[in-house]
Order: sequence, then structure tokens, then C-alpha cells
Amino acid sequence: MTTEKHTEHHSSFQSYVTGFLFSIVLTIIPLVLVLNDMLENPLLLVIILLAACFQFVIQIYYFMHLRENKNRGYIVLALIVGIIIVVTVVGGSAWVMNF
Repeated sequence: MTTEKHTEHHSSFQSYVTGFLFSIVLTIIPLVLVLNDMLENPLLLVIILLAACFQFVIQIYYFMHLRENKNRGYIVLALIVGIIIVVTVVGGSAWVMNF
């Protein structure tokens, strides 16, 4: 009987720390801007949305290991479906709250 040891390369501790630090910074920037009333409403909303988008990319890259998987097609397809669902729920909620 032969046993094959299957090992996958996962991110290192340094990669996790880097992703965590990026996430913290991208959370603190909008928080400071909102708490100190540093910007007007339209520009503040754009900065918050950009920080959220960048944080999403950081989460996918550093924590979800999208870069390391061999079956990227399925993961990207699932990611697209998830994004569509999130955009629909958030957009629908914002639309309902406006009216």
C-alpha cells in the first residue's frame, strides 16, 4: 500500500499579517473620516465605497487563497454569483430605504 502525502502551499504567517494590516488600515480610514466630519457627504460616500472594494480584494487575495487554487474557474464563478447577490441585496435595501 502506498500513501501519497498531499500538501498544498498556503500563505505564510507574514502574508496573513500583511492582509490583516491592510484590512485594519482600510477600516480605520473611513472611520476617522466619518467620526471627524472631514469631508462632505458625496465624497465621503465614494471614499467609503472605494475602501470597501479594496478591502474585498484584500480579503480575497490574502485570506481566501484565490491566487493559489488550481480550479480558479469555479471559484471565480462562485465569486461572481456572490457579488451579484450582495449587490442585489445592498442595492435593493438602499433603494427601499430611500423610498
